[in-house]
Amino acid sequence: MTRKYFGTDGIRGEANEFPMTAELALRLGIATGRFFRKTTDKPRVVIGKDTRRSGYMLENALAAGFTSVGMDVLRLGPVPTPAVGMLTRSMRADLGVMISASHNPYKDNGIKFFGPDGFKLSDEAEQTIEDMLDAGGQKLAAPEKIGRITQIDDAGGRYMEFAKTTISRDTKLDGLKIVVDCANGAAYKVAPEVLWELGAEVIAIGVKPDGFNINLNCGSTHPEQAAARVVAEGADMGICLDGDADRVMIIDELGNVADGDQIMGLIAQTWAASGRLNGGTLVSTVMSNLGLERHLKDQGLTLLRTNVGDRYVVEAMRAGGFNLGGEQSGHIVMTDYSTTGDGLISALQFLSAMAETGKPASELTKVFEPVPQMLENVRYKKGVDPLAETSVKAAIKAGEERLAASGRLLIRKSGTEPLVRVMGESEDEALLKSVIDDICTEVRKFA
Repeated sequence: MTRKYFGTDGIRGEANEFPMTAELALRLGIATGRFFRKTTDKPRVVIGKDTRRSGYMLENALAAGFTSVGMDVLRLGPVPTPAVGMLTRSMRADLGVMISASHNPYKDNGIKFFGPDGFKLSDEAEQTIEDMLDAGGQKLAAPEKIGRITQIDDAGGRYMEFAKTTISRDTKLDGLKIVVDCANGAAYKVAPEVLWELGAEVIAIGVKPDGFNINLNCGSTHPEQAAARVVAEGADMGICLDGDADRVMIIDELGNVADGDQIMGLIAQTWAASGRLNGGTLVSTVMSNLGLERHLKDQGLTLLRTNVGDRYVVEAMRAGGFNLGGEQSGHIVMTDYSTTGDGLISALQFLSAMAETGKPASELTKVFEPVPQMLENVRYKKGVDPLAETSVKAAIKAGEERLAASGRLLIRKSGTEPLVRVMGESEDEALLKSVIDDICTEVRKFA
């Protein structure tokens, strides 16, 4: 069934355009509050957000909806997405809400929900909430049952203290100079402070949010500024987070950027060596590089692939009892610590490996030799489906036939934006470029 509001990662869109309006957020708060009233008489919800200006509008509208049906609201302020999952559990809340559009520009925003276990709500729960939202006529609470709103001033501090416990108490970052780019987003306070408290010399950039500069030429999707700063400062490494700090890119001392595949490869082999990698398995998506799969196989380990989206990674991890998973984009999930991707804790795992081995970042970020990979994102006009068009289908089929013996092709639509992602891998880079270009040319006809 095609859902009207929820996508692959909550509800997302441009602020003040459907569905990211205050009116819908109010109705959503009412419907979701009624959904959770089924399980407890006095439910409570924690709400976190990133630094977008529109977050205030959506937060207040959601809070009004929740309290109108009798939910108590605990407002966390700007905190990383993984902090919401953690605090939903630790504060015994029935629901967690994160207001963020992750790596998207400031004009976009989103709403995603976490259940009382700290994990994102199931598709079934989201569908039920959608049905209640459209049904309308939700019964409101009696005056004496209206919920109250409380500001939690130490939410960031609670998360910081937890983050520090995820590495050994003997691990010290003394002597390390680290550049951290917080994308003017949710981790602008907590990430530099955690690194400093663990002993590092910290050079923080992307820590002056103004409501409009989140992810603007900075963070994990634009690591160039941080990479240049690492080289200029003679730093040991760099950490690039995105707007809600659930993903990370690592920069070595030479200014080279390592993606999530290399970081996952390092953590997987490190954990496997110490007997910590459950089932000898890393869970990742179809986007992860073939080189990672080959490397793990050589180590006697398994790469289990899922559909794109960290929620599908987490579902496979929980179903198989695995404790490490993630995406090439930098979402890395370690269920020993977190219920969703956590950029800061992932970076701490990398730093722990640096401290324990004494190796430079440039050595630790080259876990495997990647197979040449190309990814093109092609924007298309809303209301059309390029992948259903005959000309695009023909170009994809021709490309698959040309790559059959030397690589693979993966074409999919983004779950959050009107984009077609065209990805291919092949040892023959000239052939790969030709195939990708041919497909993108056809898709662009529907832009």
